[in-house]
Amino acid sequence: MLLPEQVKEMIAQVLPCEHLEVEGDGHHFFAQIVSSAFEGKARLARHRGLAAQRASNELHALSISVAATPAEWAAKQSA
Repeated sequence: MLLPEQVKEMIAQVLPCEHLEVEGDGHHFFAQIVSSAFEGKARLARHRGLAAQRASNELHALSISVAATPAEWAAKQSA
């Protein structure tokens, strides 16, 4: 069973993040990811970066509630 911190480390290994929060119960996880790597990418492309972990069944229940650029995140925080 994975811990939220382990999932956070897995995400950070494949994607440079300015902000990263992960919550979960060991089976289902929810992530808020802010990365400049998302600049110019469509929503679906932003989610594909974690496909390797999900495909390996090591991480199969990840819901990405936020996949934003730093500018998008800042705008959301000030709203």
